[in-house]
Amino acid sequence: MKLWPSFKIAFSLYSKIPMPHTEWIPQNVSYALGFLPLVGIPIGGLLFFWQWISLTVPLHPCLFAAGACAIPFLVTGGIHLDGFCDTIDALSSHQPKEKKWEILRDPHIGSFAMLAAAIYFLLLFGGWCQLSETLSLVQAGATACIYPLSRSIAAGSAVLLRPAKSEGMLHTVSQASSRRAVLWLTGGFAALSLGGMLALQWKTGLSCLAVCAVISLYYYRMACRQFGGVTGDLAGYFLQLLEGGMLGGAVLIQIVEGAM
Repeated sequence: MKLWPSFKIAFSLYSKIPMPHTEWIPQNVSYALGFLPLVGIPIGGLLFFWQWISLTVPLHPCLFAAGACAIPFLVTGGIHLDGFCDTIDALSSHQPKEKKWEILRDPHIGSFAMLAAAIYFLLLFGGWCQLSETLSLVQAGATACIYPLSRSIAAGSAVLLRPAKSEGMLHTVSQASSRRAVLWLTGGFAALSLGGMLALQWKTGLSCLAVCAVISLYYYRMACRQFGGVTGDLAGYFLQLLEGGMLGGAVLIQIVEGAM
């Protein structure tokens, strides 16, 4: 049975949640990317619980926002943030593709990446502070859907777009993936996540969908032009943009509704 080993590999690779050891052989890795969206469920669940706590025991907006910012990175161990930082360093170098690939492989973090990460967290913090003004269980459910949805889109793009090079973690996983099955899985999880968001707060769902479309178009053009394809670091960069962008979409709807 390939599904259970692939499920374990997805969680052991993309989260800090303990999983039984699984041998890394092609048949076990086949559907790992298809299960990446499920990593978003414990993240969304913990965020929902954190928002419920804030409603039950009123927390200061800053404390609430700090916890909301920390939860995704505590669950994932920052694996996608690492890709975000590496990609920022590579893009900021303005070097040819080959040099950008070398920068992606460099384990050190540059000043541009540190600055970008700081700005990213400040924006996340500000976004959660803003959302704390209209906190409700319905809003908590809608924002929880961001995390499986962002992973569904990122995983689907990893098998749809051509790899930039024939090495690296993403290439290993995507090469072993059953393309059609992974696209069905990620498409199904994306539909469920977006459907849940639309059912709870349809304006927020539409805003997030529009944000995802814009970010996806930018990502496709940037990856092809700057790197000649996608890599694991670029996929992490894409996922972080989706998460931050959809939170921004939820904030925008809250601001517009408050002004009306």
